[in-house]
Amino acid sequence: MNHSAAVLAVISEAYVAVTGDGRVVEWNPAAEATFGWTRDQAIGADVVRLIIANRHRDSYREALRRIAGGDPGRFLERRLQFTAIHRDGHELPVETILTITGEVVHALAHDVSVALRGSRFIMVEAAVLRALAEAPSSDDAAVRVVEALGVRMGWPVCELWLFDPDRAALICIARHNRARRDLTGFALPEMARDSGLPGAVYRDGRPHWVPDLAADASSPRRQAAARVGLRVAVGVPIRSGPQVLGALCVFGDRAEKSDTTLIGLLSGLAAHVGQYLERRRAEELAIDLARTKDEFLTLVTHELRNPLAVILGTIALLDDDIAAAERHRHLGIIETSAKRLSVMADDLLDLARLESGSLEIRTAELDLAGLLHESITSAVIAASAKDLTVRTDLPARLPVTGDPDRLRQVADNLLANAVKYTPRGGTITVTAGPDADRPGWVTWAVADTGIGIPPEERSRLFRRFYRASTAVAAKIPGTGLGLVITRTIIERHHGTIAVADTAGPGTTFVVRLPREPLTR
Repeated sequence: MNHSAAVLAVISEAYVAVTGDGRVVEWNPAAEATFGWTRDQAIGADVVRLIIANRHRDSYREALRRIAGGDPGRFLERRLQFTAIHRDGHELPVETILTITGEVVHALAHDVSVALRGSRFIMVEAAVLRALAEAPSSDDAAVRVVEALGVRMGWPVCELWLFDPDRAALICIARHNRARRDLTGFALPEMARDSGLPGAVYRDGRPHWVPDLAADASSPRRQAAARVGLRVAVGVPIRSGPQVLGALCVFGDRAEKSDTTLIGLLSGLAAHVGQYLERRRAEELAIDLARTKDEFLTLVTHELRNPLAVILGTIALLDDDIAAAERHRHLGIIETSAKRLSVMADDLLDLARLESGSLEIRTAELDLAGLLHESITSAVIAASAKDLTVRTDLPARLPVTGDPDRLRQVADNLLANAVKYTPRGGTITVTAGPDADRPGWVTWAVADTGIGIPPEERSRLFRRFYRASTAVAAKIPGTGLGLVITRTIIERHHGTIAVADTAGPGTTFVVRLPREPLTR
């Protein structure tokens, strides 16, 4: 290798030398990296067809003709920008300087994508800040953020995901499809909190760069991504202080190596979104606290005062002259009302202990199928009184590791609710088994043909003191605490509980648990 070849081999800029008619006579390693063609493939090829975007080819040929004809015009020894095309078909902005010796035109070029991204991000950041300041709601703000990324940065698809504790899943609250591609199978409305790119970012609390989605075996959307032409994926966490709220994800149509500059810029935007959501949460928390106070007062007024009034009124009827049978009936009324008060007190104490972490979860190996059978046996008497049919589909054994007392509490609560809210003659079905979608997990479900829960109310179902409108309309007593306690116990086992979408009447609760405790 001569001295000139050695220099060309180590310089960071792409060096391309062409004849007046555009034939490549030199092509260094940096040119190979920039444009994707090897030296052997490039030498002798028409440079215009090789690396110039279609719309610029005529003007580039004209420039070469003028330079070769002795009329350099404004082309020589000046920084020029043009759109080149990579071997894989994607376009890239390139800045070049041209010189000429004899009949050979020399070009030193470098990809300015990163620099352009940086300058564009200034505009994107301004657009995002304006959107967050002007948006009337958090949903509208999310839409404006992904639009700014898609329109101004050219990302084909941008998504903003937030974790929903009520569903124990990541929800896509905004998605921008710049090229209006058919995203069937890719544009999922929600994902498990540890699934795919959004799940990985949420779980790890750090940026993730997937250079080629089609080659990422852990991505549940890799086939759909390949079908719609999406290749690279980048996700950064959205935080509120140390807490991860969700993920901001962008998807490109060509494979790319990790770019720390881009990750830094996206992380900056995600930080703005996190700060905005933190402010909104503080406002919503104040509203929620006021609502909870009202709901608690309603609970005290109806669910506490009514049993007390019954107890006091019944005691007033007791005297020495009352018949034994009547006395026994009155004592039964007092006992029933006292039990309602006791259950309410236990629920409030359990919830306080579970949410504060002071109630310890004592795990041990147990047979979940056996535990469910015991709970069903206890519920059969109440079910028989309403002529309800209880069906089961349980394996002989279903080993898991968990707190048997607390999981039995969950099973009892779900079955008690099914009995309470299912009219006479209905059916309750309990199923359990290995989770078909998640190895190492189990699933159990309690389905009923009861009064059901309106779809628009399901997101509020696990909120303290909340009771579905169907239960209130049917005047069925309750505290609105049982499902909150149930979800808290399941989450302390690192599992999930959700209301399944059902076509017919009734409600189906689905619980998913890891067979072994997870370390987080």
